[in-house]
Amino acid sequence: MGESVSSLVQLDTVSRIYAMGQTDVTALSAVSLSICAGEYIAITGTSGSGKSTLLQIIGCLDTPTTGRYVLNGTRVDELSDFDLSHVRNHQIGFVFQAFHLLPQFNVCENIELPLLYRKLTSQQREKKVKEALGKVGLNKRGLHKPHELSGGERQRVAIARALVGSPSLLLADEPTGNLDHKTGEEIMHIIERLNAEGVTVVMVTHDLEKAQRARRRIEMQDGRIL
Repeated sequence: MGESVSSLVQLDTVSRIYAMGQTDVTALSAVSLSICAGEYIAITGTSGSGKSTLLQIIGCLDTPTTGRYVLNGTRVDELSDFDLSHVRNHQIGFVFQAFHLLPQFNVCENIELPLLYRKLTSQQREKKVKEALGKVGLNKRGLHKPHELSGGERQRVAIARALVGSPSLLLADEPTGNLDHKTGEEIMHIIERLNAEGVTVVMVTHDLEKAQRARRRIEMQDGRIL
């Protein structure tokens, strides 16, 4: 395709416009952004600035109205919904503020979920889940249900689930927003360690102190990068 794979993420004049009744609302306006493999980026901005929409576009949870998006050498803005789901499952890990764990499943089963869409044996899945548990320090909590865990432990499970498929990109949306300061620090240290090990991290946060710990900060305002 002639695309440079040195940029893991390449957005070129990407806009996202939502139809709200008779009115069009521009959430992103001609945003261009390049993210290299191994970077650690924080996206900041006030509510409604476009930071969450930008993260959703990067994560292939939404598609641009106009513009082009190349992820890891593939033009993803032109893919079908089926192909986009394949990209999300194989290349992107998500960590959300609200954890999004399934209460009826234990820790190991929650972490294993992304692997169920891949052609892996149960032994292969079990090995990957065990490795992911080790990365977040929850080896002894695998059989517990989410309600038996603290908030920090639940977020560790969410991070392990995001990592279990060895994604190219880890996207974190306010990952410490529901946690106290001490627990939030523990989660930040895990994210920073993962980045030091080579994981590309893009984090949305309203916390400027945490944003300044990233290697690069992107500030959004009115759907644009300042």
